[in-house]
Amino acid sequence: MKVALSWSSGKDSAWALHVLRSRDGVEPAALLTTVTETYDRVSMHGVRRSVLQAQADAAGLPLVSVAIPSPCSNEIYEERMGRAVQSLVNEGFTHVAFGDLFLEDVRAYREDRLRGTGLQPIFPLWNRPTRELAREMIGAGLRARITCLDPRAMPRELIGRAFDESLLAALPPDVDPCGERGEFHTCVTAGPMFTNAIVVTPGAVVERDGFVFVDLEK
Repeated sequence: MKVALSWSSGKDSAWALHVLRSRDGVEPAALLTTVTETYDRVSMHGVRRSVLQAQADAAGLPLVSVAIPSPCSNEIYEERMGRAVQSLVNEGFTHVAFGDLFLEDVRAYREDRLRGTGLQPIFPLWNRPTRELAREMIGAGLRARITCLDPRAMPRELIGRAFDESLLAALPPDVDPCGERGEFHTCVTAGPMFTNAIVVTPGAVVERDGFVFVDLEK
């Protein structure tokens, strides 16, 4: 197996890396990330490229970034990801791992898009109960901050908050503890998947396209 890990900069992809290494005995060979051309940041999470690169360095893995416009049509996204997939196949990759937890439509989309490409999808966290999973992450030393949230689902005041037990207690009852339905996104700064912690400082808070973002400065 030669595995690329779909890397969002957030806790689920980081935990997938930890699980692949510690439970499955699989060492991924690269992190695969989409980065917006306009902002030079991780899509949806809004994480600066400098922080993204620091994560890859701390994970000890090369970073493969796919540039996409913002906003990005589905046609453009699929065309550019298709090119990235072909490049991975040409380099001998056989699998792509995802940190998805339980959304069947998301999994089906990934499986459909990879069918026949030469890459097989794997889902090391699939169907883990999310409250149990969130507490497992926190207890093992994963550190992250909320970088993007949907104010229709949770209070704006939670932007920039650390992903910890106090956050879990503060989430509205209908918000998934891991934000799997898009209620929030995170940026990981420390954990057992990293050789060193990444020091970031929460900066400006902006609202764009219906979501609230905080700028994490390194």
